[in-house]
Amino acid sequence: MKIRTLVTTVSLASVALVLSSTAQAQQELRIQTSFNSGDYAYQYLQDNWVPKVEERTGGDVTLNLMPIGSVVPYKETLEAVGMGLLDGDLTAPAYFAGRDPAFALMGDLIAGYDKPSQFLDFCQTGGGEKVLQSAIDKVVPNKIHVVGCGPYKREALVAAVPIRGVEDLKGLKFRSPEGLAAAVFERAGATPVNIPFSEVYTSLQQGVVDAADASAYVNNDAAGLHDIAKYPIYPGIHSMSSQQFTINENTWESLDEEDRQALSQWFYDAFNDLAEAVHEQDEKLVARDKADEDITVIDWPQEERDKFREIARGAWEEFAEKSPIAQEALDAHLEYMKAHGLLDEETNQTQEDASSTQG
Repeated sequence: MKIRTLVTTVSLASVALVLSSTAQAQQELRIQTSFNSGDYAYQYLQDNWVPKVEERTGGDVTLNLMPIGSVVPYKETLEAVGMGLLDGDLTAPAYFAGRDPAFALMGDLIAGYDKPSQFLDFCQTGGGEKVLQSAIDKVVPNKIHVVGCGPYKREALVAAVPIRGVEDLKGLKFRSPEGLAAAVFERAGATPVNIPFSEVYTSLQQGVVDAADASAYVNNDAAGLHDIAKYPIYPGIHSMSSQQFTINENTWESLDEEDRQALSQWFYDAFNDLAEAVHEQDEKLVARDKADEDITVIDWPQEERDKFREIARGAWEEFAEKSPIAQEALDAHLEYMKAHGLLDEETNQTQEDASSTQG
């Protein structure tokens, strides 16, 4: 009896030790995002993709995605991740454009890509991660690891007047964030106006602006913007805001190689799926609005989109000249875009030769 009791005690102790070791091995990563808790993207990731991290890492890692500002202000996540106050961030690189213009080019290459999947592929296979890593290392040297980057939506353009091509942009007042977006609209002949997103509705309503760089069609619809701006441009011609997924370097190093690969692939799978989900929501609303005589959904012909991309390229190049990393970022973008037919190779070479001759 005593022997059986001893064996049972030893067995239970062994099980407890195994369970304790397993519990200690599991890591919860506290990741602050740039999403509000009610955002479609935040809820979609929470419901559909956060649970997959634990599955894909065999229980080694779990994610705790937190809304914007949960721990630190949205522009301070880099320092927080570097110091270990956060395990990582899932936020917009464009927030850090004041640190280096490379973040602007990596955060939103205005008018550059046609689909989120292209920008995501650029990050994963075209050198985007490497460039973003260089930019972050300049701000917080060797303390943050870039796991992935790329957008999940192509923004539609909210317009209170019909804008059917590049020529129609001239003389219009555009709500636009400062930086690269404003520079592009200005080059196209519009007047950028920097107002908070919270004031977009009243600004359009009162005629302060004629159009607005806002968000995806589904978000613009939810905000009621099409009630007062009845000429939305879809698919959008301009913004495709990127996100960065980073993890503290020490935390990253503590993970085994399989878990690192799982987290990297998780990000790209999640964001490609999220992009498709947002696109589906957009398409449903666009189909509804096209049947509404009160709303005119405008789709620019490819020729006009190409013209706008060339205008935008001038702003890209201007920003690239501001730092070596920014130039590295643009060079990587251009190489990818040429290889995938987003820029005309012959036209680009002619422009480069002309620039070289002038130099």
